[in-house]
Amino acid sequence: MGRIILHADLDAFYASVEQLDRPELRGKPVVVGGPPEARGVVAAASYEARRFGARSAMPMSRALRLCPDAVRLSPRFDRYGEVSRKVMGIFRSVTPLVEPLSLDEAFLDVTEQVAAHGGGEALARRLKQAVKRETGLTLSVGVGSNKTIAKVASDMGKPDGLAVVPPGDEATFLEPLPVRSLWGIGPKTEARLAGAGIRTVGQLARAPAETLATQFGSQAAFFQRMARGEDDRPVETESERKSVGAETTFPRDLPDGPDLREQLSRIAEEVAQRLVRQQTRARTVVLKLRYADFRTITRQATRPEPTDEAAEVQRVAETLLDKVVRPGDRFRLLGIHCSHLTQGTAGQFSLWESEGAPGGERL
Repeated sequence: MGRIILHADLDAFYASVEQLDRPELRGKPVVVGGPPEARGVVAAASYEARRFGARSAMPMSRALRLCPDAVRLSPRFDRYGEVSRKVMGIFRSVTPLVEPLSLDEAFLDVTEQVAAHGGGEALARRLKQAVKRETGLTLSVGVGSNKTIAKVASDMGKPDGLAVVPPGDEATFLEPLPVRSLWGIGPKTEARLAGAGIRTVGQLARAPAETLATQFGSQAAFFQRMARGEDDRPVETESERKSVGAETTFPRDLPDGPDLREQLSRIAEEVAQRLVRQQTRARTVVLKLRYADFRTITRQATRPEPTDEAAEVQRVAETLLDKVVRPGDRFRLLGIHCSHLTQGTAGQFSLWESEGAPGGERL
């Protein structure tokens, strides 16, 4: 028997938790995120707010213009983390092969469990019922033979959706969908594909490989495999994943100086606290910078020994910042992310091992 993968996604998670905790908000438009005067961004929008066009990652100022009656709430990440841990515990009661992608979504490999539950669809229904019963939240689930299929299927019929793609039907299921349905294809890639006459997943699956290679280089083969429903990536458990980080968008663009360095120190402290809470240490520190013109870069450094100490994380991040900052630079976002994680007690970075090559993207 082939693999059976679920993609489970809590609907409008942050907003739904707020409505759960504050019954007077149920049925009302809710947006969670920073205030518009501080360049806040929508972290989550309830389905009532989405009907007006409010969406996650949208500037809060725009969301409130689209939905002036929306209730804006600042995020409560400790509360969301508490609920997330409960939900992930429910997932792990079904299978040990759970790969959290964020607080509100995860892949589950249930290949070994489906027979005892009467098949993938029946198991998914029981999972949805358990989450609703124990948390009050709704869960959308996609069932498929691989991660790509399960992820796309979970978006069908939201909120509270359930979609099953039987083995062998992957290409037929994907054929009519817009290319944006595939993981990793955003607005810019979608526009480039449209320029080549490719608008549906089926067209992407049938496109000449050389045409795609000219446009997308090494990514072309990956896009085309996804479009054909081919994905052999395994579900990786939480102990195999790894990235802990934090970032902030500034109310105004900052030059290099005391304010920027203070923000870097604060973010390093936040990241270190998260490492400690997770009883995890990191070898690699990644600095993320977004300039005033929205250009985004990342720089990274890896040490032989892991750490969870704020001073060490800050020192590495400052060294990376010193190497890229130039007079006249102004920044709208700063982030620090740690990877190559290991479980255990605190340790220290020692000598430099290597520095990552420049990386990043233009938004």
